[in-house]
Amino acid sequence: MLIQQILLKVLHIFQQERTVSAAFHLLKGKRSGQTIQDVGLYKLYPFFGLLPKLTRQNFEQHIDLLFAKNYIDIDENGYYKMSEQGQALAKQPLDVTFDSWHYRGNEHVFFGRLSLVVQSLSHQINNQQAFIPIERNEQIQHWVRQFLIANHFQHRTLQPLLYDEMSLSLEKLSIEENVKELLMYRLTGYNEPGFTWQQLAFGYQLQEMDVQLMYISGLHAWLIEIEQQKPTYPLLAKMAENIRVEALLTNSALETAQLYKKGRSLEEISHIRRLKMSTIEDHVVEMAMNEPNFSIDDFVPLEAQQQILQAMEDYETKRLKTLKEILPHVSYFQLRITLAKGATTA
Repeated sequence: MLIQQILLKVLHIFQQERTVSAAFHLLKGKRSGQTIQDVGLYKLYPFFGLLPKLTRQNFEQHIDLLFAKNYIDIDENGYYKMSEQGQALAKQPLDVTFDSWHYRGNEHVFFGRLSLVVQSLSHQINNQQAFIPIERNEQIQHWVRQFLIANHFQHRTLQPLLYDEMSLSLEKLSIEENVKELLMYRLTGYNEPGFTWQQLAFGYQLQEMDVQLMYISGLHAWLIEIEQQKPTYPLLAKMAENIRVEALLTNSALETAQLYKKGRSLEEISHIRRLKMSTIEDHVVEMAMNEPNFSIDDFVPLEAQQQILQAMEDYETKRLKTLKEILPHVSYFQLRITLAKGATTA
């Protein structure tokens, strides 16, 4: 199962220094300081927010399967150890790729727009004005109405233009043909309802979640092609507007960054924003991880930075508790920010 391969890969990258819950928060896209830092520290960008609707129950079912297959062992605190078999499977490359850090679930908004446009044009060409929209989201419905009007859909020239863009862009994708087919099977047209996840899983002889992951991978690849070749796909590029996440800082961290750049101290920012110092420190760590020119020298002396990075290399660990025992004179904040900055330059 693809989801189990992904879980094993994430757990392997964590180097057995996090609990299994860390993998759950990563896949859900939790905006906590710890999860954001883990993304940068362990280079887990492809998987952040991959499954925003993943339930804890579903996650634990898959973890239980990994345990039952003897891929991992879990202690009562949630820490795990991987068996040799589990590590071997984790090292195998995935058949699909993801870019969840830059989309974080927004890929579904893009496909929602596309689906409703296709459904609308399909009914128009068959002279059917009334239909039940496949997309129930009112914001997407409003967006599609504006898109159709702006592109003069009543002239009936939009259908071939959109078809050509879709065909050309999909041809350019270096992904499996069955993934491309999967994307098209999800579309709904006149008297041709899109396939459900259950139907697709049965047809591909896969688990539903694996089919969904293949679909997400296909959407990411498609969106990247559209983003890189915008002039070639003007209609699809319009549908992909504001889908890619360009502001890598969370909104709260962005507010802290703006105050810091104005010369405010962390104590002042904490007072102004009425947030705990630990929260402000989380934001600074996020800044260190995401802003290449951000200097941490005001927070950690150069000598201490070198000691931290050397200890991480010598002891082959990124676990804060272990590093703190090795370097008791360094604060946890200094450890976190140095590791975060080191992750951006590694």
